[in-house]
Amino acid sequence: MTAPVRPTQAAREGSAGTVAVGQRPPTPRWDSVLERYGQRLGGGIDSFGAVSAMVLDSIVATGRSLVRGQFPWREFMDQAWMMVSVSLLPTILISVPFGTIIVLEVGGLAHQIGSTSVVGSVDAIFAVREVAPVVTALILSGAAGSAICSDLGSRTIRDEIAAMEVMGINPLQRLVAPRLVAGLIVAMLLNGIVAFAGIVAAYATAVYVLHGAAGSYLNAFSAFSQASDIIESTLKAAIFGLLGAVLACYKGLTTQKGAVGVGRAVNQAVVINGIALFFINLVLTEVFLILVPVKVP
Repeated sequence: MTAPVRPTQAAREGSAGTVAVGQRPPTPRWDSVLERYGQRLGGGIDSFGAVSAMVLDSIVATGRSLVRGQFPWREFMDQAWMMVSVSLLPTILISVPFGTIIVLEVGGLAHQIGSTSVVGSVDAIFAVREVAPVVTALILSGAAGSAICSDLGSRTIRDEIAAMEVMGINPLQRLVAPRLVAGLIVAMLLNGIVAFAGIVAAYATAVYVLHGAAGSYLNAFSAFSQASDIIESTLKAAIFGLLGAVLACYKGLTTQKGAVGVGRAVNQAVVINGIALFFINLVLTEVFLILVPVKVP
């Protein structure tokens, strides 16, 4: 009489890990799900704190270097020229279709209801307040921000940042501060160019495509526009430009895992900046509408 054959350890593990046909796979426990999302939330809070600390340290380093006459002006000029060269033409090419689309959509409806003068007022509010800063920020974060993140990320994985710290050179003062100042100034300058290009495109579309009266368009534009519109647009562009430069620098300085990490950091910087851009734009728009309501002639 033969003894019963006992299953081996591997067989027992394999039979325990398999799921029979028609049987539902085991669902994850709620505690593990909550733990995973809790870790992600904690990581997001830590990242926000690290970004805020880097911004404050960069502002302090910038002020100290300006007072002592040690600000890296050459690095600032190089970064500003890089941002302008990669962002100027795309912002103009995107703002022109935006201005045209606004007039085509609003102008067609205005002709149907017999109120063609609305076209100029909509362009005065929407093109200047919303389109110009958002388009400027998206192009800066996509073109200039990705270049900044890849540059700093490459320096990080080559241990150049660590070498600078060993030699007593502050990376925030030498690398981050000029990029933040360049992003702030270039965003405000590009915002004015984008707003002007959008207004010209909207005017040309309203007059030469929809065959509207140039005088009524200009009268509506001047009646609904106000000085606070360009102030709001410029302030938004400055905040968005600073935000894009900050996220690009932070992701570049915290890059890990070699060349793959650089590509991942660039992708994360662009995506996070785009998401944060629209949330901050919503908050700023609500604040400005409360402080400075839309002008009604």
